[in-house]
Amino acid sequence: MAEKKNNRDHVNSLARGLEVIRAFTRANPRMTLSEIARATGMSRATVRRFLLTLVAEGYAETDGKYFGLRPKVLELGYAALSSMTMLDVMQPIMTRLAKTVHESCFAAVLEGQDVVYVASAEPPGRIVSISVSVGSRAPAHSVSSGRVLIAALPEDEQDKYFESAKLTKLTPNTVTSKVKLRSLVEEARVKDWSIVDQELEIGLRSISVPVRDRSGKVVAALNVACPSSRISPEDMRSTILLELQAASQAITAGLQK
Repeated sequence: MAEKKNNRDHVNSLARGLEVIRAFTRANPRMTLSEIARATGMSRATVRRFLLTLVAEGYAETDGKYFGLRPKVLELGYAALSSMTMLDVMQPIMTRLAKTVHESCFAAVLEGQDVVYVASAEPPGRIVSISVSVGSRAPAHSVSSGRVLIAALPEDEQDKYFESAKLTKLTPNTVTSKVKLRSLVEEARVKDWSIVDQELEIGLRSISVPVRDRSGKVVAALNVACPSSRISPEDMRSTILLELQAASQAITAGLQK
């Protein structure tokens, strides 16, 4: 932090404005001025200026008491996503994967304590499928994509994650012990895949594998999610895992061209 403050190229006001935007989460999509001030550690007056600027530019809205982000804010993310050649490679492979396994398929990256979904593909003809919006987030500790991404972090970054992680209990199945989570992350590293059973939401089961670039660095997680009533963890390992791994390898091969 000190390095940023001393860097003349660091625009502090822009950084704080982005922090205000990041304060809004899936769990807190609408907040009062005081709540945002507490979440960011800024004064009410400072937060108020940023929020009113966001409202004036069309990125946020308010009813006079509560503030929330407007869809226009997604343009910031889409501009970055559209420039990522990785997604150009991923999308057709994910579309084929969803069709092959007849389940929803997603790609995610790690950002802080969350995973951010950057691509998705739906199976054709499925009446009941899992829908996740591109740009949405989920707590990394409670999803299989989060575990394979945490497992890929360098040791010092992984330690920082566990030091700051807030392991919220989202369902009766959610792992909230850091000791247990470390063990599961290590298991994901060794196996090179992870299954999470109804820890984010009851009735939702998922399996993920890492996606690597040409140098072997993990750049994303590839995930298949489905209703727990439709497929068991054993079936995921026996039928979906091989298809998922093949799709991941195809993406890596595509990134090498």
